Amino acid sequence: MIIEFRVKNFRSLRDEQVLSLVASKDKSLVDTHTITTGIKAAPALLRSAVIYGANASGKSNLVKALQYMRAVVMESATVIQPGQAYAVQPFRLDTESTNQPTEFEVTFLIDDVRYQYGFAMTQQRIVNEYLLVYKAFKPQRWFERHFDTESGEDIYSFGSGLKGSKSVWEGATRPNALFLSMAAQLNSEALQPLFDWFRDKLVIFNEQAQLNQQISIQRLKRAEGRKEICDFLNAADISIDAIEVVTRKVQGQAVRFDLAAGKTEVRDEEREEDQLLFSHSTERGEAVFQLTDESSGTRNLLFLAGPVLDILKKGVTLVIDELDTSLHTLLVRELVHMFHRPETSSSGAQLIFTTHDTSLLDAPDLFRRDQIWFVEKDGEQASILVGLSEYKLRKNEARERGYLSGRYGGVPFLSGGLGLAS
Repeated sequence: MIIEFRVKNFRSLRDEQVLSLVASKDKSLVDTHTITTGIKAAPALLRSAVIYGANASGKSNLVKALQYMRAVVMESATVIQPGQAYAVQPFRLDTESTNQPTEFEVTFLIDDVRYQYGFAMTQQRIVNEYLLVYKAFKPQRWFERHFDTESGEDIYSFGSGLKGSKSVWEGATRPNALFLSMAAQLNSEALQPLFDWFRDKLVIFNEQAQLNQQISIQRLKRAEGRKEICDFLNAADISIDAIEVVTRKVQGQAVRFDLAAGKTEVRDEEREEDQLLFSHSTERGEAVFQLTDESSGTRNLLFLAGPVLDILKKGVTLVIDELDTSLHTLLVRELVHMFHRPETSSSGAQLIFTTHDTSLLDAPDLFRRDQIWFVEKDGEQASILVGLSEYKLRKNEARERGYLSGRYGGVPFLSGGLGLAS
């Protein structure tokens, strides 16, 4: 589970911005909207968080920042080549920020142990990297690395908590690779769980990382999976009796390139095609519909269902940018409730998403104050992230009206890639 995410000097996020999933002392909805951790510094964590902001305010950049951090962890040791530059973009509207590194830090839980991991980078190299581990209240610094400009070398220091071939991992880590990633690549038992957390416990969907429809389709091919998805859709008030996957062979063509011979060959081939059939019934009759007959909201929720069911089962953190562009507001509410209900989210799954749907702000029992965040740009075009908890609200205050009136920021003032390397 994510406890906190920090980012500095990434795109429009010039100054350090902090997204916290630590629950406040608010006693409302604690049984459904929070998870007890047993950790003194963060006794309870939030199951969800929603982020509002006008177009171009920077809320999508917050998602991209976490996505970029994950990508560097996943790819710096294997995909990025020696000497290859990163395409990371610092804040470009003042010269001081342009010449400073971009910084990322995430604090998260693995098996009730708190990890605080971060790094700073330029387009050319990693300039700082560190890991703090809280097996007790006082942290253990497992490792720290920083680039010394005078010697032109990376300086490492290790704590006693990190076991294994530290000198081997250090020697193998290139200037443009993360020590964490390289150590995991070289079979560090201590650091592998952290790498696995980024790979398996953090899922991000936006325009750069789209939903994989095959996850839901493959689940629908199993009887248990079909029931789970139908129950998921029916919980969102989409009445479908059954879904059938019909797989058939169709003729197609495959193009093969022979670079050595300089020839292109076109072959006729059979391939498998999956067709989805949806059974509906009323008191007056029954009918079977194809996928194209269903509404776009049903189709979007269907292909979201497979990943979400896995995420709820495995206790994954799901981050979605612009959730309301693909789902009706009532479907968004039901999806949030699924993360809140202990019976459907018993493994500690979290949902973080951005939206323009202001009706969610006043939806009954949907969000506590500490789950709501706003992003707006200041006079220097730098994005600022502010939580609703920082405002003094009247009891039963209409949050939607307050937001639209500009009280919390994050609304427009109207008058009259993820590429790692470059």
